[in-house]
Amino acid sequence: MSLKCGIVGLPNVGKSTLFNALTAAGIEAQNFPFCTIEPNQGIVLVPDERLDNISRIVQPEATIPTTTEFVDIAGLVKGASEGEGLGNQFLSHIRETQAIIHVVRCFENPDITHVHDAIDPITDLEVVETELLLADLETVNKARIKLERVAKSGDKDAVRQFERLQGLEDQLNQGTLGRESSYAEDNDTYFKDLQLITMKPCLYVANVEENSEGNELLKQLQDYAESKGAKVLALCNQIEAELAELDSDEAKEFLEQLDMKEPGLNKLIRASYEMLKLQTFFTAGPKEVRAWTVTKGSSAPQAAGEIHTDFEKGFIRAETISYQDF
Repeated sequence: MSLKCGIVGLPNVGKSTLFNALTAAGIEAQNFPFCTIEPNQGIVLVPDERLDNISRIVQPEATIPTTTEFVDIAGLVKGASEGEGLGNQFLSHIRETQAIIHVVRCFENPDITHVHDAIDPITDLEVVETELLLADLETVNKARIKLERVAKSGDKDAVRQFERLQGLEDQLNQGTLGRESSYAEDNDTYFKDLQLITMKPCLYVANVEENSEGNELLKQLQDYAESKGAKVLALCNQIEAELAELDSDEAKEFLEQLDMKEPGLNKLIRASYEMLKLQTFFTAGPKEVRAWTVTKGSSAPQAAGEIHTDFEKGFIRAETISYQDF
């Protein structure tokens, strides 16, 4: 099962620096808007100490972790929903992702320009979310108009879908993001096909300075996220980028100096994984120990289908053991 997360935010908030750290890709991260024009994409391994422990016990020929794909998407500006800046490209790229990592600048630095010439995380965040909401409104409006003709013919399914679209459009018009609407848990194929951006789960990443204690900008973002039922992960993107360039021994020493148990990026990768309500199961044998991804609540046949579709079709039973018992 593939997982694709889009890294979004205003220009110059640290998106590309975060992406570089995640993928160690060395993508250009310059101090001006629209440095990232085409989306940079990278595959990242999901850290899981359980996989490492199983591998140490089994001693297989190969150990294969599960992965997450991250996409660094061009910075969005006010008016993007109407094509301003790189708005059209931005919106098309983000629609292709399953989840959103929204990077918000929560530090002061006169040497790094800000597109609005002032550091205000809530304003920054709302600019991006408003543009995404306006883009969704346009999508829903077009779909509703198209469906209205069929609904007027008396088609019951079309009437039901039309009413739901109308209800969602009303909530979007009131400023409610799709994931906060009463339709957020509606996994209907029709809504999925619309690829509504604000329906996607979102994690806020606060880009902070090395010492973020007493950071009022971070607190503002945390309070905002709490009011929305969302989560905030505070990272110093510059430190994470420096860590990514070190070998394992140097990184371990650097982490000890910073009094950190692990890179913050590990938390981000796991949070992205959990945001989509995914879980891992493992297969183990002399040839390989492997991590597999399934949606939480999946059945044994569905899990078998991740290994091979024929396994799901001809499923009889599965022999399993809990990680703790193993």
